[in-house]
Amino acid sequence: MACERLNSKGPNDDRTTAHATILTRRAFASKMSRVIAGASLLSVVPKSAFPQTTGSASSKRPLPADRKFRSRALEAYILDIAARIQDPALSALFTDCFPNTLDTTVEPGRFEGKPDTAVITGDIPAMWLRDSSAQVWPYLPLASKDAALRELLEGVVRRQTRCLLIDTYANCFMADLNAPPLEGSRHDKTDMKQGVGERKYELDSLCYPIRLSHGYWRSTGDVRPFDASWKRAMQNALSTMQVQQRKHGPGPYTFQRDAPNPTDSLVNGIGNPANPIGLIASCFRPSDDACIFPFLTPANLFAISCLRQLATMANSILNDTVMANQASALADEVHAALLQHAIASTDSGTIWCYEVDGFGGSALMDDANVPSLLSLPYLDSSPDAALYARTREFVWSDRNPWFFRGKAGEGIGGPHIGRYSIWPMSQIIYALTSISPREIGRSIQMLKAAAAATGFIHESYNRDNSAIFTRSWFAWANTLFGELIGKTAQLHPELLA
Repeated sequence: MACERLNSKGPNDDRTTAHATILTRRAFASKMSRVIAGASLLSVVPKSAFPQTTGSASSKRPLPADRKFRSRALEAYILDIAARIQDPALSALFTDCFPNTLDTTVEPGRFEGKPDTAVITGDIPAMWLRDSSAQVWPYLPLASKDAALRELLEGVVRRQTRCLLIDTYANCFMADLNAPPLEGSRHDKTDMKQGVGERKYELDSLCYPIRLSHGYWRSTGDVRPFDASWKRAMQNALSTMQVQQRKHGPGPYTFQRDAPNPTDSLVNGIGNPANPIGLIASCFRPSDDACIFPFLTPANLFAISCLRQLATMANSILNDTVMANQASALADEVHAALLQHAIASTDSGTIWCYEVDGFGGSALMDDANVPSLLSLPYLDSSPDAALYARTREFVWSDRNPWFFRGKAGEGIGGPHIGRYSIWPMSQIIYALTSISPREIGRSIQMLKAAAAATGFIHESYNRDNSAIFTRSWFAWANTLFGELIGKTAQLHPELLA
């Protein structure tokens, strides 16, 4: 991992449709990275790769009858925001992207007589705990205006509960919990459970369901999903975090994969050594890449805010002071450890490290996927505004080894796709966490330009040619872009002219 800046002071095949052969995210990215630089990806990806197969000439959305879910509140919101956007191309992009999760990826159902909603990530018929939470998050404000939408979101909370009760070390589950795992995961050396799609332990995968549960409760006031099963799932998540502080050894989780890319597997099955300093280990990053140093700072900061949300819910809904106190105590311990071990001195002042090991080793960088250092305020996980501001300046600069600037734009990427690939997600987060109209406006223009070829937001694109991209159908990025445009329309409508 020579691409990261390290400070050490101490010891898939094509997946262009939901029915294609399924490997892992890495396989799809690897396929796209082999496209000859400068060539248009549209010339090598068939039309069937795109989810807008039944849209009209003026819209890339599926026809109403072909949408996975229809919400009156959503349609009214789209019309309201679109009317505020004077730029026709930007208005069309928002109109097609914001509903993409509901249009194409949700699978509403019932389990034991209660709502049960699977949410696939887009071009893979599997449900990541992280992605599914983030995909539906922007719809929460609409839930109180639409009973059917509220029920669908309740179903996501309940499905995530089922997943956590299967395995708290899994990042991804099959939409059909009776289906075999993703093809690229079938020979992994780990303890695979039925229903698991991939078993890469990522701390943020335990945090996102808490964030979604708390957001759902605050948006709707509904406490029906927070039953005995949810309580067991939350206790399992809390216990897993405590085990992964590694005060009594590495815990039960191990993982290895025979793969050409070393970031798809773990050293000795558990990763590089960690000194038990109070932080929570994460074997993999939100990108599904292996961590260099086991204590991932943005994931730990995210865990603090989510643990405090869990404590609030345990007190207010479950009347469980024991769980509430456990969650609060863990949050406090992690916070203190971060302040002591996860801050580095630079020429521009102190900043958050991306990863540390507790022995003095650290990685100064940022990765595009969320949680990232850049995304901390978006996740309500930035306890020190000045420290964040210095970190933000660092990660959005050439000092971050995974920041790229080229003819097609600038932004943060990561090892998951490789060098010189910008993730639009980083540009969206940059704008969502900015108070500068100039930064927001420039980010929106870069996003619009990068999406011009297909009308959708992608996972990544080449810094010099946005027609070279990965993932034609990535619902999280589409919906997140819609969230940004909705916020901008309300706060800075002049930027959408």
